[in-house]
Amino acid sequence: MITAIALDDELPALKVIENFCAKTDLIRLDKTFIRPTEALQYVHQTHVDLLFLDINMPSLTGIEFYKSVKTDTMVIFTTAYSEYAVEGFNLKAVDYLLKPFTFSRFLQAVHKATEYFEHRQQKDTLPSEYLFLRADYSLVKIAIAHINFIEGMDDYLKIHLQDRPPVMVRMTMKAILSQLPTRQFIRVHRSYIVALSRIVNIRNKIIHLEGKEIPIGVSYEKEFFTQFPK
Repeated sequence: MITAIALDDELPALKVIENFCAKTDLIRLDKTFIRPTEALQYVHQTHVDLLFLDINMPSLTGIEFYKSVKTDTMVIFTTAYSEYAVEGFNLKAVDYLLKPFTFSRFLQAVHKATEYFEHRQQKDTLPSEYLFLRADYSLVKIAIAHINFIEGMDDYLKIHLQDRPPVMVRMTMKAILSQLPTRQFIRVHRSYIVALSRIVNIRNKIIHLEGKEIPIGVSYEKEFFTQFPK
């Protein structure tokens, strides 16, 4: 079970999180705090898996608070101000709850945290079947087996999937390649990574996928054709 604490300068907001946590067996809410200094002292002395953090607090913002805790601690930001979403997203938040939020929306965020927590626990011992990437201000779970190809678009990647609309993420080709199984994916162009299993045929240095044609870049020819002879 994931251990958590909640920090908010408004007691009613803490009560909402407390009540919602009590309705699920996925989260054990150990303590709630109104004062950031007390919460900070607690997390420096006690292991915590997840933080529910209000962003807009008078003495210390949730953003500032999170920057001062261990980097492996997950966070779900809670706030009434949507303009803080981008900054929270840049800090690799699991999710972002805009007040007032429903139990259904809260549970959605908790499920993301649970899946990411389990993924992180297992990734060092078992090959992962999923990627957890940040998109739309939260973590998105993507099945590796459902990736058709990945397209580079300036500072973003467009991940084309078999079973759902494409997902846009802000990361580099190099970064995502490091998370993909090397025997299943190959970079064929400075702007494309393809799933080997999705290749239908290759003609005149053009890779044909179902409904898509991708050129093979000159710099990637040699490596590609070692796996797919001409």
